[in-house]
This record gives sequence, structure tokens and C-alpha cells, in this order.
Amino acid sequence: MAQAHWGCCPWLVLLCALGAWGHPKSVDLTAEDVRNCLISPPYLPVTVVNTTAQLTALRQQMHIQNLFAYIIPETDAHMSEYIGTRDKRRAWMTGFTGSAGTAVVTMGKAGLWTDSRYWTQAERQMDCNWELHKEGSWESYNMALMNSNIKLVSITPNLVDQAWGSEKPLVLSQPIYVLQEAFTGNTWQKKVSDIRSQMQKHPQAPTAVLLSALDETAWLFNLRGSDIPYNPFFYSYTLLTDSSIRLFVNRSCLNSETLKYLNSSCTGSMCVQVEDYSQVRHNVQAYASGNVKIWIGTSYTTYGLYEVIPTEKLIEDTYSPVMVTKAVKNSKEQALLRASHVRDAVAVIRYLVWLEKNVPKGTVDEFSGAELLNKFRGKEQFSSGPSFETISASGLNAALAHYSPTKELHRKLSSDEMYLLDSGGQYWDGTTDITRTVHWGTPSAFQKEAYTRVLIGNIDLSRLVFPANTSGRMMEVFARRALWDVGLNYGHGTGHGIGNFLCVHEWPVGFQYNNIPMAKGMFTSIEPGYYQDGEFGIRLEDVALVVEAKTKYPGSYLTFEVVSLVPYDRNLIDVSLLSPEQLQYLNHYYQTIREKVGPELQQRQLLEEFEWLQQHTEPLSAKAPHTAPLASLLAVSSLAILGCRV
Repeated sequence: MAQAHWGCCPWLVLLCALGAWGHPKSVDLTAEDVRNCLISPPYLPVTVVNTTAQLTALRQQMHIQNLFAYIIPETDAHMSEYIGTRDKRRAWMTGFTGSAGTAVVTMGKAGLWTDSRYWTQAERQMDCNWELHKEGSWESYNMALMNSNIKLVSITPNLVDQAWGSEKPLVLSQPIYVLQEAFTGNTWQKKVSDIRSQMQKHPQAPTAVLLSALDETAWLFNLRGSDIPYNPFFYSYTLLTDSSIRLFVNRSCLNSETLKYLNSSCTGSMCVQVEDYSQVRHNVQAYASGNVKIWIGTSYTTYGLYEVIPTEKLIEDTYSPVMVTKAVKNSKEQALLRASHVRDAVAVIRYLVWLEKNVPKGTVDEFSGAELLNKFRGKEQFSSGPSFETISASGLNAALAHYSPTKELHRKLSSDEMYLLDSGGQYWDGTTDITRTVHWGTPSAFQKEAYTRVLIGNIDLSRLVFPANTSGRMMEVFARRALWDVGLNYGHGTGHGIGNFLCVHEWPVGFQYNNIPMAKGMFTSIEPGYYQDGEFGIRLEDVALVVEAKTKYPGSYLTFEVVSLVPYDRNLIDVSLLSPEQLQYLNHYYQTIREKVGPELQQRQLLEEFEWLQQHTEPLSAKAPHTAPLASLLAVSSLAILGCRV
């Protein structure tokens, strides 16, 4: 996530000139599935997009505006992680579809800055018009330009949109609906009152809070939509003042019942005035002309809005009070999220059972498998689709931390390879995200060791007891220690927050430097991994709730309660590497899975899945036997059902 207000907006952010361009990142070009621009003619895999026409059109617009360089972020006007098709400007311009990265185009060069997770993907998707660079930031650009005559400015209109022209996807007017009270933690009136109370207690006495992130407005009003893939959001801003509420949205998406729900026909302090989405900049500028102070979260406020508020009238925090407040779930929200994870576990277990039977037949590929999992989740109560594009990766593809297959490009699943599945669901009562890595054949000793060390990292962080208000970055080392002990590591973050039918990556919770301290009621993922380039990848991800810890002596201490409920692959666990405490924790976790998921499977007559669950949650010991093949398991199950002794 971008961490400054130099973000993109409907007026975009533009660099009038760029200092040092730097050197492109050197990459290994021995693999045939990545581009090679060093030979003549260049080698370009079939996944590459020809961007010559896009660059020509953009440079024509830059020439008209007398601009030297143009910056194209990966996000939208709300600094969203997941964006609508019409906002995928950087992807249209570069061909690169990764979720992180910034493009810069000058009249003579074009470059993409992204992090190590996406270097291979970028080399697969970009043509030789583009140089690939290590990731930069808006702050680094600004610092580099401080002692020059070059500056960052915002302009109207968006030049990429002009270059895109009539081919740009249209805005679809999707209905905005009210989330049923059964699935909300509080009424919107209670939430508004709470934020206003925080305003009154603030030492700088803000008169308004400006909300730019889509999940902030959705959470505040208990409204949901479908403008953004995988996220139940709608394009919106909110200006909440001490005496009024302004919601900037496409009014045609609100029916009469929703308008009544928002008290939109009155003008009091608890009446929502619905304004046109496109008028937010004008309205904020007009409000800022008075005797006011506006409280913003800089992480999600674009420069296009930031610049119209005089500095002396700004109150800046990294995150808005709404973003921080919704990070702590109340008891009702906690219960809702727990319940969604039980049903989600049923869907994942059904898929794993199906894979165990069908992968040996050689008929399953990464894409068809992901599609089937989506169908299993879709059958669960309160389902509203996947929470992100499923990462279904076999063999060497799993070494790419954020790889996703397509209908055209995918790999067959094999009993001889590891398979990494990172997936999640959106349900009216919660959002889920879980990763399991499995091997149906005979894994190598190194694969088992790497997997077990990743599991140890997951266990050690999950069972950690820590003082309240501890920052996640102070704990993250516990997830890496077992890997570090033998010289292994992973290159992505260890966890992120998660919402109640909101974002699958909900900030500001997590284990990075810019996350807020852990507090009771927060949900976070815990997801260490290991990736062997060109061979395999491992990740084990669970969602956990921050709860009070029971300690020998009195004090304010916290720990985690894991709410993901799918067993790990016994075939990949080297029990000899586990300490007695880790083994005890794992067996207790398996017992919890039995108690919570087992009855759900039995109630639905999913007897095959129930027996699989019983087998895969058997207590582990230092000499745990290898899991019996499914065929033998089913035979035993059939005899047991018939009342026979075995």
C-alpha cells in the first residue's frame, strides 16, 4: 500500500521531470518464459503485451501539456488495493497486471518500479519498451527533487484516460445496498456518533473527517456494492462534519429504500446529504474556505484532495479515525467472522478431498481446480464470491508468491509436485483468507524440512504471548526464526488485517513497520512461507483474532486465537523438528478443528469429508504414522458405518 498522499486521483499525479533514472534491475534470462531484450530480435513470450500504441498516444498528450515525465500508479482515486477495470491504467499502459508497481513514462524512456514478488511476472508480461527497476516511492521521488527546479504537481485531466480513449471500460451503475443488521456490529448512527465523539476529544478540535478509502464509507454506513472485483465496495467519499454528513456517490445507484435508510430527505446532523461523486473536490475546497479543521488519513487521501485544503486547516494522521476504529471488532463482529471461517473450512476441505482423489488421474489443472473451489465456496451460506483471485500454483509456479493461473495459461497438478493454494471467500458475515500447501506423493527431505520450518514459524507466532499495544513488526521475527536458523527466508510480509465482509487485506493491522500496534479484537493473518526459485513454493496462512492471554502473573498481555480451521498436510511435516510445546499446540489446534468443523460436516451428511478430517487431525507424536491413502480411508469408513470392527 502507498503510504503518502502523493497518490493517483481523478486528476492523477504527474511528474514534470525526473532526476536520475537509475539502472534497470538485472534478471536471469535463462528461462524461456520471460522476455530477453538483449538479443536481436528480442525474445518475447506469448504472455507479453505490445505497448507501442499506448506509449505513442500518451506521449502525444504529454507533448500537448508540455510535460517531461508522467507517473502512473497502480491504484485508483481511493488508493485501493483492488481496483475496477476502468481504473487499471498502469496495466493498460504496461501490460503488467501485478498489484504493486508504479510506471514512469518520459518522452524517451518508460520504466516500471515494483518489488521482488513481481519481477518474474513483469518479465513475462512487459515488452521491450519498458525497463524494470527496483521499487521506489513517492517520498523518494519528492526527496530526489528537493534541490532542483523540478516539482510534483497534479493536473486535470487524466492523460492515460485521454490516451485510452473510447476503449476505456465504461462505469457500470451497480446497486448500492444495505447490509442486513444481523451482519453488522453497530448501526450507522452509532458509528457516526462514535467518530464525532473522537473528533470532540481530539486536542486539535477537528470540525470534519474526510474519508477517501472505499471500505471506510462502506463500513461507516453499513452499505455494500459491487463496483470493485472481489470487494463489496462502491465508488464513494464521505465528508463527516460536526453538524452534517455528506456522501459523495452515484445517486442513481441508491434506491428509495436505501435513501430512506440514510435519512437523506432531511438536513439535520444525523441526515445523510447525498452529493454527486464527481463534486467531492469542489465540496471539500468550499468547506475548507470556512473556519474549519479537516482530519484526514494520509495513507488513503490523494494529492488531488490534499492540495485543496490549506495546510493550517489540516489535521494529518497516517490513518483516519474510521480506519483505526473498524480495525477493532466488537463481540458481535468477532462471532460473525468466526462463523464464516467454519463454513469456509468446509469448502476448502471438500476441495482438498476432491483433489486427493482426482490429481492422481492427471485430469486437474491449476485453473480448473481454482474454479471448482469457487463453486464449493459459492454453495456455502451467505456466500458473495471469492475475496481475491485464487492463487492455485503447482510446482515451480508456486515459487511465484502471487501467481494466478488463467484459462489459457496454467499447469497440470501432479502427485510429484507441491501444490500451493491461497484463497478466500466473501460472506455477508465475514471475509476469509487461507493458504495450504500439499504434496500427494513423496516429498524430498528438503521440501519436508522447509515446510516444517514454515509451520514452526506459523505456530510460534500464533502462540506468542505479548504485552498489549505491541507493534506487529516487533513480533514478526518469531515467524521467521526457524527459517533463519538454517539460512532460509521469505520476501513478503507476514500478515495483514481482514474485514467483516470488507477488505481481505484490511489495514492498518499487520506486522509491517506502518501498521498500528496490536489490540484486543483485531484480526490478522499469519502467513510465513518459503520459495525455491524454479522448483516449489510453501506458504501456510491462517487468520487469527487478538485475544487476552492467561498469564501466571497479573498484567495486560495478549495472544492469538486462530480461526482458520483446515488441517496442515501431514505428509510434509517432519515431526522430529517440532518441540514438545509446538507439538502440543498443533494437536490442540487439530482438536479445535474437530470440535468446530466436524459437526458441520456431519450435519450436512458430508461423511467422506468428515472421515478425511478425522484422519488428518489425528494427534501427532514423534513417530506419527504417514496418513493412509484416501482409498484405504474410505474402505475403513464404510466398514465403520456398517458397524464392523476394524
